[in-house]
Amino acid sequence: MKKFKILAPLTLALFGFTHTPERPPQDNFCGIKNTAFNVKEEVSFTVYYSVAGIYVNAGDATFTSSLETLNGRPVYHIVGAGQTNPSYDWIYKVRDRYESYVDTATMQPLKFIRNVNEGGFKMYRNITFNKRANTAVTSKGVYKVPACVQDVVSAMYYARNIDFSLLQPNDKIPFSLFLDNEVFNMYIRYMGKEVIKTKYGKFNAIKIKPLLIKGTIFEGGEHMTVWVTDDANHIPVRVESPIVVGKVKIDMMGYNNLRHPLTSLIKRK
Repeated sequence: MKKFKILAPLTLALFGFTHTPERPPQDNFCGIKNTAFNVKEEVSFTVYYSVAGIYVNAGDATFTSSLETLNGRPVYHIVGAGQTNPSYDWIYKVRDRYESYVDTATMQPLKFIRNVNEGGFKMYRNITFNKRANTAVTSKGVYKVPACVQDVVSAMYYARNIDFSLLQPNDKIPFSLFLDNEVFNMYIRYMGKEVIKTKYGKFNAIKIKPLLIKGTIFEGGEHMTVWVTDDANHIPVRVESPIVVGKVKIDMMGYNNLRHPLTSLIKRK
């Protein structure tokens, strides 16, 4: 978790909006119908970095989804890819790719692949989730995990299907995340709704703050803020966070094949 650079603010920020007043939070992680995103959806983001108050374009990230089959089961194959701009590669080159294979019936991850190259640091992880045994199988061994554990990509897409009208400002929504052979107990704090202006345009948005684990880039706590569209798509349009040196800001800058009209967009910039 300490090595995330380009994709971290997106994938770590948008997990587990899975609490309703009628049931305990953990129950809602097990099974939900996808009504938020389309097969062949594509959403792109630009990453901005600031040290002295001036943001510069440092990189980009893209998330795509497709319908495939894994071990005879239909799955959403979701891919997140991020990279620094070539002009910044000499400072710190990033080429990251994350893949999640999500059961279409339950929105639970069955397989997760992490393939990163960050400043010369390379890592490859291939994880298979056994939902019957509640285990995660990796090259390092077999790990016991909670029944409804998520990976960093599957959780983002699971969260998009939550009915936010069931939440009250300051509600905490807990979830379990498996990463780097560990289970992390995380939460998201729902902050309410507000209008946000981004590089793309002006949106009616849902505002949240995720709990972050302290690492080499992000400080621990609730310092990151995320805005997602206040419509049926629930796509992120702005992420802001201080980092160890400076600040990072990520804006949604393009999309294709959304499932629903982007009714949250007030004005295109």
